Order: sequence, then C-alpha cells, then structure tokens
Amino acid sequence: MSANAKRSTTRQRRIRVVLSAVVAVCAITAALPGAASAAQAAGTDGAAERVAGVERISVTSEGLQADNHSGDASLTPDGRRVVFTSSTRYLGTNAATTGDTVYVRDRQTGRTTQIGDETPVQAPTIGADGDHVAFPVLRMRNEHMRIHDLRTGWPASPLCPAAYCRMSLGASGQHLAYDVQFRRPEPNQRIEVINYDTAVKYVIDVIHNTEPTLPSLSDDGRFLAYQDGGAQDIFLWDRNDGTPQGPIEGPAKAAELVQISNNGGKVVYRSGADTYVHDTATGTAQLVANVRGVAIDPTGNHLLYAPHDPTTGPSLVLRDLRTGTDETVSDQPATAGIDAVSADGRHVVFQSAAADLVPGDTNGKADVFLRTLR
Repeated sequence: MSANAKRSTTRQRRIRVVLSAVVAVCAITAALPGAASAAQAAGTDGAAERVAGVERISVTSEGLQADNHSGDASLTPDGRRVVFTSSTRYLGTNAATTGDTVYVRDRQTGRTTQIGDETPVQAPTIGADGDHVAFPVLRMRNEHMRIHDLRTGWPASPLCPAAYCRMSLGASGQHLAYDVQFRRPEPNQRIEVINYDTAVKYVIDVIHNTEPTLPSLSDDGRFLAYQDGGAQDIFLWDRNDGTPQGPIEGPAKAAELVQISNNGGKVVYRSGADTYVHDTATGTAQLVANVRGVAIDPTGNHLLYAPHDPTTGPSLVLRDLRTGTDETVSDQPATAGIDAVSADGRHVVFQSAAADLVPGDTNGKADVFLRTLR
C-alpha cells in the first residue's frame, strides 16, 4: 500500500467518546457453583493437576463424550476453565433448545455447565478471571451480545444492533470491544469499546471498510489492536492518548491481525507466509518465519502456530519466543483459535477429529482437547 494511500486511510479513522448507560437486567440460565473467581478458587496454579498429556474437554460432568462440537474453544490464563460449544443436549446441567449451546468445563471440579440456552453465532470467549463469558446471538437478523457473569448472573443488554460483530472481553468483564458493520448508506465499520464501570463508550470509525476489524483488547481495556481489512493494515489504539497508531506493520506489508496479548505488550499478525510479534513498548517486531500464527499467551512469551504443511509434521506447535524452542501440541490434524494458551505456556486447548488422542474416543466427531506440556 502506498504511503499517500496510508495517510489518507489514517485520516479516515476517527475516535469518539460517548456516555452510555449500560443496563444488565436478565439472569443467567445456568451458573458455575461458588462465588470465588477461578484464580481464587484454584490457588496459585489455578488448573487441574499439572500432568503432561492430553485430556478431552468436551465431556459431561460424568465424563461422557459429547456428540458434536463446533467452533474454537477459549481457555483462561490459569488453564482451569474452558468455554466451548456443543450440540449435545444433555452435556450440561440444563437441556439445550436447538442448535449449539455454550458450555464451560471446570478442570478442577470436573464439572461441565451449560451457559444459557441460546445458540452463539460465533465462538464464545471467556474472561481472564474465569467468571465472565461473552458471545453474540442472532435476534431479528441482527447480532446481539451476551455477557454472563458466572457468579451472579449478568447477561448484558443488546450491544450490537448491526449485521456483524466480533467481541473481545477484558479480564473481569469490565471492558468489552466489538465491531459493527453498516451497509447503508455506504459500507462503513466502527469499533466500540465499552467500560461498564464508568458507562463510557469509545467509538473508533474505520471508514469505507467492509472487512472484519477483528478487535482484540488487553485485559485492562487500555490497548486495542484492530485491522483495516480493506487496506490490510494493523492499528494499535491506546486509551491513554485516545489516538490510533499505525500501521504498525510498516509501509511494505499487507497484514492480518491475530490478537494482542492480555497484558497489551505484544501484537501478533500474519503477513505473507510469515508471522510477526510486534512489541508495543519498543515498536519492534520479532519474525517467526514460514508459519501461520494462531494465538499468543497472555504474557506474550509463547506463540501457538501452525506449520504451512502439516502433512510432513505436527499440526500445532508452541514456540517459546524468548528461547526459540518449540514443543509439539498435536501431531494429528488439529485447529485452535485465539485465547488457546495459558499464561505459563503449559496448557493449550485445541479441536481435533482424531480418534486416538485419548482412550475411548468413539463418537466419530471433532472434540475439544487440552494438551499439558512439560
């Protein structure tokens, strides 16, 4: 993209701040037991026993395997809780209605709990505290956000009155970012970042762009990474100065955003056949050549990637960005989404239809698994 075009595109981005009343009026359909947060209940480690190997996540509280699973799973930084979807009607504590339903698997208690009874139109995500789950649902041809507080029951009122939205949840559910696409009178898109405590909404306009912006929010809601899909540029917004900075990938690259780390320190994006890890403090980028970046851990130290040709090796690999060492997550066909890696790089959640990852896999469907490394 030319420098003149980039300057024109940058001028087209505007940021607005508006006050908005955020009302939470509904009750959660099903909640996890206990009022303590995941980190508090789990202690210092927060996860189940740290035993190397693979365990199946998409199972009932009694250990029965699910009949079907779709979409990406999301893991809390401590590796304790995983949110995913399944069409198995008896999987959780309540009966689902129709279609896929959202479930949370608590690895420490061994319980799988159904979250509401609505079918998500995109994969759900779980906050870093393990107490908040967010996902969009379809209502009257528009997508609306649902945020569930697993302790008290807090689904937020609809927040996305538009044809498309994708969300990114802060650590405690206090901040939420999502993008909204408008088709009339002309194709435009905006990103909204809501602070529930202060009822302040920040609005970032991405003009004349019809591609998803893929907003990715840091835990404290300060940093937001997003892309202008039309211009193929990546931008970084800092709430402290309120101005989008970028393109961060440089004038000669066309890029696609993966995500920002929970601490806001690293932004992962793909460009060509390579993956880059951008340091938000120094402005420099670490090249991870000839791989497809999939996710980064909350601290920004571990990159989950997929080799371009998994037929000759593993399908998912975790790299320690500090040492350059790799560990195989799956040597069978597998996929993963963002928020798939725990903060210490020990736990990775992924999806696979392979039948030999754990004993007794007889459902013939894709399942959610978690690999504990080292």
